[in-house]
Amino acid sequence: MAKKEKKASKAEQDKSPNLADIRLIEGTAMKNMDGKEGDDKTAIWIKNEVLLYEIELKKLQIELMKLQIQMKTTGQRVLAIFEGRDAAGKGGTIKRIIAHLNPRNTRVVALTKPNETEMTQWYFQRYVSHLPAAGEFVIFDRSWYNRAMVEPVMGFCTDEQNKRFLKDVSMLEEMLVKDGIRLFKFYFSVSKAVQKERFDSRKADPLKQYKLSPVDNLAQDYWDQYSIRKFQMLTESNRTLTPWTIIRSDNKKKARINCMKHILSSMEYEKKLPEEELNPDPEIVVSGIDEIRHMEEMLMNPKKLHG
Repeated sequence: MAKKEKKASKAEQDKSPNLADIRLIEGTAMKNMDGKEGDDKTAIWIKNEVLLYEIELKKLQIELMKLQIQMKTTGQRVLAIFEGRDAAGKGGTIKRIIAHLNPRNTRVVALTKPNETEMTQWYFQRYVSHLPAAGEFVIFDRSWYNRAMVEPVMGFCTDEQNKRFLKDVSMLEEMLVKDGIRLFKFYFSVSKAVQKERFDSRKADPLKQYKLSPVDNLAQDYWDQYSIRKFQMLTESNRTLTPWTIIRSDNKKKARINCMKHILSSMEYEKKLPEEELNPDPEIVVSGIDEIRHMEEMLMNPKKLHG
């Protein structure tokens, strides 16, 4: 009798194939290639939950394509800001969102640190030039909110610069919304334990090592400081016209699916799926005001504090 398969942990289920897995598949495929004619297939077991995820993902990607067609026709402008701690799952979600969109009308903006000239300019200046034109879907992979969390924690800005930013950012965003830009502000919230697991995975996987940075090494040490800055950021910039949407991202696949659902359920376009198929999971997608209340309670007990 075959041994009962050991149930994988939540973290293991979320991992991509490692080098050993890839080499095993590669070796099996090469062996099959040496076999008889027509014997050119390799059987691979895939969990049902992975198949269901891929089916759901494809369905939502088709919806995003419908949305983009509508945006091009009507001239709608969409700006989606993706924020969160390192290894929170922002990049993977962005990758799935844009996978099948027309690159002519889709842009991902991931700015590096400002150069000497940019450091003398108005703080928002280098971001404003990347705002969407008619029919464009623009994603900021990190944004002007660097000045709310990373910069003050790492000492890259002064307290005065941080305070001025928190006073000004809501005014700027309200101007954008009133001018017709549809603004989404996503904060991907990961737990401390899962963040550590993902950092360890990056060190072991050569395809992920480009994501490693000196700041990553300090993210766990500065966890509590980031939490305080996150609370300040949400409190100061969560407004009726420009609210934050929190994505619980310990489970990457659920985070991706529900982030897409939130965008799609918030927009109007032709041939849209029924509402019940696009409603996000309230356990994964949380409003900014609910997260502020949650953090007020958790800051009293730091051991329970989420990302």
